Amino acid sequence: MTAKVVVACGSGVATSQTVASKVSRLLKEAKVDADVQAVDLKSVDRHLADAAAYITIVRENKPRSVPVINGIAFLTGMGQDQELAKLIEAIKSSGSN
Repeated sequence: MTAKVVVACGSGVATSQTVASKVSRLLKEAKVDADVQAVDLKSVDRHLADAAAYITIVRENKPRSVPVINGIAFLTGMGQDQELAKLIEAIKSSGSN
């Protein structure tokens, strides 16, 4: 089963799309099967129900039912390897991959 990963930013159009595209490529290179979806912040709760992980572009303190990954790392490249490792672990732990 393909793991679902949700990426969210304010509009779900620009930043989240950029991160989702990069994460998709990195997961493919790591041979991890995942469906990475970019959404807007207003609808993120609806999309997290069956997700393996949530990549956020903004700082928020709201507790989530899935592991939360720092999306800024994928934009800047700083800490990207660590966040990618967390993401892969979250996907494997979800049993989706």
